[in-house]
Amino acid sequence: MTIGELAGRFGLPTHVLRHWESIGLLAPERHDGGHRRYGPEDLGRVAMILMGKEAGLGLRALSQVLSTPDPMDHAELLKEHIAVLERRIAQAQAAKDLIEHALDCPLPFAECPHAREQIASRIPADPGTAPG
Repeated sequence: MTIGELAGRFGLPTHVLRHWESIGLLAPERHDGGHRRYGPEDLGRVAMILMGKEAGLGLRALSQVLSTPDPMDHAELLKEHIAVLERRIAQAQAAKDLIEHALDCPLPFAECPHAREQIASRIPADPGTAPG
């Protein structure tokens, strides 16, 4: 299939596929006149790239993970990414909890002890004052 057909299949602009090719994520065959031709294996490759992006991997990390036939060859990189995802999940959960509390609290936000505590915890200490 052509670059337009592959891009259309995934709802992507063709420049995205060209960019992925330029950084080594895709390597289409070239036919008459240098035109790109994509086969069934490229469908799987694009699907894996999109899955990796959905998992929060950047293109550089994806390039590493997909550089070998088995992504599990890069277990350390994937484990590091799990730690990043766990931090993001914790931050998202804390944000959700704060918003839910704000919605449930009968007091105005500025008077809510929980909100005031959260606000105070985000204010950096004055570097000119000694702790204590």
